[in-house]
Amino acid sequence: MDVKKDVKTAGRTLSLFEAFCQRKAPMTLTQLAAALDAPISSCHGLVRTLSARGYLYTAEQSRAIYPTKRLFEIAGEIAAHDPVLERAGPILQELRDATGETVLLGRRQDDGVIYLEVIEGSHTVRYSARSGDIKPLHSSAIGKALLGRLDPAALADTLSRLDMARYTPHTIVDRAALEEDLRTGRQRGTFITRGENVADVMAIAITALVNGEVLGVAVAGPLSRMEADEAGHTAHLLAARDALEALGGALPQSTAAAD
Repeated sequence: MDVKKDVKTAGRTLSLFEAFCQRKAPMTLTQLAAALDAPISSCHGLVRTLSARGYLYTAEQSRAIYPTKRLFEIAGEIAAHDPVLERAGPILQELRDATGETVLLGRRQDDGVIYLEVIEGSHTVRYSARSGDIKPLHSSAIGKALLGRLDPAALADTLSRLDMARYTPHTIVDRAALEEDLRTGRQRGTFITRGENVADVMAIAITALVNGEVLGVAVAGPLSRMEADEAGHTAHLLAARDALEALGGALPQSTAAAD
């Protein structure tokens, strides 16, 4: 088995669907190859395989290619049975309704944060993100919250290898300054970013231990609006943390797993 080739093919498959998402229109094989920066021959093989599995179709006259709804339907089934979101979803929805701001659920993935759920705020002007987005540990509120739970040795090890890139003029890129910010967050009980990852966006985050797994929850929105009700958002976040940790019990098992 050629592992490198398999990984490259998997990455190219994901890039194909992302290209359609960005273009929001059908593409010819030539256009798709250009979008993927890949040889037409490789794209032809990929399109043929995905078409045979029902994920793509090709218009008879124009030869333009477009995804079917198969991926959407499969993704919907997967999301509907996510063991974490099945239980945490109602609590996160209540948090969004109480604050009116975007609510994010994330966990650590390697040296970053991956969003498991995003419930966008009810305001016209709001912070927007997508499930699956990966954010830096040092400049995101959930990242800081997850760092804040580490013991001194684990924190030192993590910070020693982090690429503390600057995303805005307010990003903390000095390790000593970040450590001080984390100490303040631990004392306060919440971890905050003020325009550190996205300019003019503020986020407040906490962590919750759910079925033995540390998850991060954040409320994010425009800086001025978030600052105006920081105390209220903090209170709602802490209540959500208590509700999440009160879930208790093991994550739901599939029938196959139970057998």
